[in-house]
Amino acid sequence: MKPRPDFLEENSPQGIEVFQLTEEEIPWSHLYMEAQVFTPDSRFLLLHRAATAHGGNRKDPAHQYWLCDLSDRGKLSPLTEETGAWAPSVSPDGKWVYYFVDRSQPAGGNIELKRVKIDGTNRETLLFLENIPGTKKIPSRLYPLSTISSDGQRLAISAFLGDGRTQNPPFGLLIFDLVKGTCQLILEGPTWCNLHTQYCRSLQPEESHDLLLQENHGCVIQPDGTCTLLVGEPGADIHLLRDDGTNFRTMPWGRDGIEHCQGHQCWRGRSYWAITSTTNYRPHDSTCRKENHLLESQACPDKGHLGLKTPGGCRNVLSRDIPQPGFWHFATDISGQRFIGDVYRPGQSPVLCLARLGRPGIDPLLDYTYLFSTRTSSSKNAHPHPFLSPDGRLGFFNSDESGVVHAYLIILP
Repeated sequence: MKPRPDFLEENSPQGIEVFQLTEEEIPWSHLYMEAQVFTPDSRFLLLHRAATAHGGNRKDPAHQYWLCDLSDRGKLSPLTEETGAWAPSVSPDGKWVYYFVDRSQPAGGNIELKRVKIDGTNRETLLFLENIPGTKKIPSRLYPLSTISSDGQRLAISAFLGDGRTQNPPFGLLIFDLVKGTCQLILEGPTWCNLHTQYCRSLQPEESHDLLLQENHGCVIQPDGTCTLLVGEPGADIHLLRDDGTNFRTMPWGRDGIEHCQGHQCWRGRSYWAITSTTNYRPHDSTCRKENHLLESQACPDKGHLGLKTPGGCRNVLSRDIPQPGFWHFATDISGQRFIGDVYRPGQSPVLCLARLGRPGIDPLLDYTYLFSTRTSSSKNAHPHPFLSPDGRLGFFNSDESGVVHAYLIILP
């Protein structure tokens, strides 16, 4: 890994260091910041090659996942080998990497669920699917992110379920039982095109079955699964669902015509609290200044996709003490006490910030600290998408400051 002290600025805190993890003429990237890519000891993480901040081309043989050994100066070694390797998750014990090989197409092809040991040995196929068991539905266009339960027994991923001809086609959520080797469809419909599914990381048995989901009301999907409008007014909302398809709940965020969920949300470490970013504005008022806030909440019983108007909702505005907040992407450490995010300002590259999380549901962001500019072009392919190692000692981001997007590391104070 290459030292990059040139990222540091006059206002950067003392003691931080920046390193570039990847260098090639083709792009490398961290996986999306909600992906479970770390071993629990914070030693190993996954990167992907021939990929941008929002994924790769599953038909490109060069698109593969690599292991980065942070205890050996970021040494990189290939982990997958198949064209179509897709949506990996590291097991909670750090011993295995589960991933898919996606050879699907609308109404055809197949997908495989595979796993390989973290050292690249003992590769095996766990399940081969041409259609969802017990149905005639054929999954295709697998979502680029999977999520694994905190006990390591279940894996979830969403997929397109359309036939390539039908208007207003559905998407669905698949749950793979890694012990029994089975697959179950627990949710389907046209509004589930961008689920961002995230298992709760709590170690409590009941909480470990809950999934954080994004629902995109007003989306427009073509028969082949292409999205031409991700969300309409009043926007997306965020739900909780048990992984057997029961106990549907809502996070009290957005959908009032002023507060709009951006679509970035994550669990606060292993807690039962979740954090989201919202854009607050009146769509038809050109004089209304937009602000991008951070909120944390717990789910409440669904009363009809009411968002922040859902009765009984508990909301804590984490960004309430920050002038003109501009938060987009963010993540916490596994303890739920340390926070990293990127902040956007008009005409500027997004900057990184670090903060401490206090009492859940009560405190705002504490010890808010500016780190430095990411120098990205702010294109979708180069979003910084910052995240932390499980122990909170290391930060990570993407940047195309060199002209090609690459993965970077920060040693934090």
